[in-house]
Amino acid sequence: MIRISQLKLKVGHTREQLFEEIIHQAHGKRPVSWQIVRKSVDARKKPQLFYVYTIDAEFENEKKLLSAKKSKWTKPSVSNYTFPYSNSKEAGMSFKEEKLEERPVIVGMGPAGLFAALVLARAGFAPVVFERGDCVETRSEVVEHFFETGELDEESNVQFGEGGAGTFSDGKLNTLVKDKFGRNHFVLKEFVKHGAPEDILYEAKPHIGTDILKDVVASIRKEIESLGGEVHFRTKVCDILCEDIAGIKEDEAGKVHEQEITAGRQNSQIKGLLIEKDSVRTKYPCRNVIFAIGHSARDTFYMLHEKKLFMTPKAFAIGVRVEHPAHLINESQYGKEYPEELPTASYKLTHQCESTGRGIYSFCMCPGGYVVNSSSEKGRLCVNGMSYHDRAGRNSNTALITTVTPEDFSSDSPLAGLEFQRKYEKLAYKIGNGKIPVQLFGDFMKKQVSTKIGTVTPSIKGDWQFANLHECLPDYVCESLLEGMKAFGRKIKGYDAEDAVFSGVETRTSSPLRMERNKKFESNIKGFFPCGEGAGYAGGITSAAMDGIKTAEAIAEKILTQN
Repeated sequence: MIRISQLKLKVGHTREQLFEEIIHQAHGKRPVSWQIVRKSVDARKKPQLFYVYTIDAEFENEKKLLSAKKSKWTKPSVSNYTFPYSNSKEAGMSFKEEKLEERPVIVGMGPAGLFAALVLARAGFAPVVFERGDCVETRSEVVEHFFETGELDEESNVQFGEGGAGTFSDGKLNTLVKDKFGRNHFVLKEFVKHGAPEDILYEAKPHIGTDILKDVVASIRKEIESLGGEVHFRTKVCDILCEDIAGIKEDEAGKVHEQEITAGRQNSQIKGLLIEKDSVRTKYPCRNVIFAIGHSARDTFYMLHEKKLFMTPKAFAIGVRVEHPAHLINESQYGKEYPEELPTASYKLTHQCESTGRGIYSFCMCPGGYVVNSSSEKGRLCVNGMSYHDRAGRNSNTALITTVTPEDFSSDSPLAGLEFQRKYEKLAYKIGNGKIPVQLFGDFMKKQVSTKIGTVTPSIKGDWQFANLHECLPDYVCESLLEGMKAFGRKIKGYDAEDAVFSGVETRTSSPLRMERNKKFESNIKGFFPCGEGAGYAGGITSAAMDGIKTAEAIAEKILTQN
């Protein structure tokens, strides 16, 4: 196999033309087989637009070809991930299947919990999953009802339920996490296996879209169940049941430092969960639990804090969603006479503000998408972005956010960032009377409530009304937005148009805390494995899924070692 990089063809070419170009690059030799490894758009020389490919191709007598093309071609280095543990007699291990008295438990079925359950189920561990929200089919109906009526279900919504918050998002799958073991590609291949389009394996900026992602998530769950795993929906973990570990006094339990966790010091052992289903609470015995609860399970964060789980506050970001016409962004990225076959354009913007000394940047950009009411608590409101697979909506939106650090919400409590989020979500709910507060950028500059829309008609899932967003954001965020919009207008013509639409507030950019864990992925509570975005170890669908796999490896190793 030979890897061919920087193979460039004009936009509009056919697959046959791509094949002919491979042959041309190989001096007339036809490949035995070939596949696209990466595909991106090169729009640097508008109006000339190109697709740039990386191709893996198999030829006869490859050594000769590599010698002739050694400066441009290489042998590909591919890591195919395999879960390294197995609970089966056929694996030749000393561990016997019948000795597994307490199966691994996973709390939360977002990307982290979903993939942890998948690899454990395939390895014969028959995991048990507890998810507070609904299965994705029912959840979709509940969320649509919320968008239409404003009636919020605090247990099943845009944040909670099968698939996690990513199910009602753009479904972006790109990540900056290094992948030398092949976990990232494994996640993408599993998505394809369960119904995602094959192009996510090679697109430079892959995404699925919420419409397809729902079916993919349901398909993965069905495989987990077919392999002996159990998934319990509408089942909330209300408490963790622990027992003290001999040698550590009770009054020391809350004083375990990060260094001690890293060194392996633990003050208690988890022995079960208190779960609630249909208003009935029961105890479920278990000794090894993955907590993959997402970044919005605030009541669970408080419960874990009371149990003296070691957590620390961390930085996150806050701001607004901004909408522009999709064609404006397309023209900026591709030129005015761009081919319709090109994907709806995306962008990434950053600016260091002189006025505040803070950075402002775009985040979770949704080409041809929608702003959605992503609230999970009554009396509080926050927004996110969502796209369908075709990204055919009339507007493109992104979060414009400014980083806030623990210094901005200084407190002895690791939950201070959570309360910081709640403060501004409550204000957003108030000024919008329970609806998404919206303001045109021109009126935001004047600190006045908008009275009518301009050329940008909001694309919003959920009710909205005009309000003054200065009333639900910190002053330094507002100053950063004012300066940032002007700076971005110099990069994308029309970006700072006065009728660009702001919606607020965007607060759930990442978890406001980190659940500390040691090198074996355990916390200061033995048997408690923090995982994914809510625990502070991921920042999107793919990175959360990868962390779920790594945590599953850790819990499997522990179970096999114990038995």
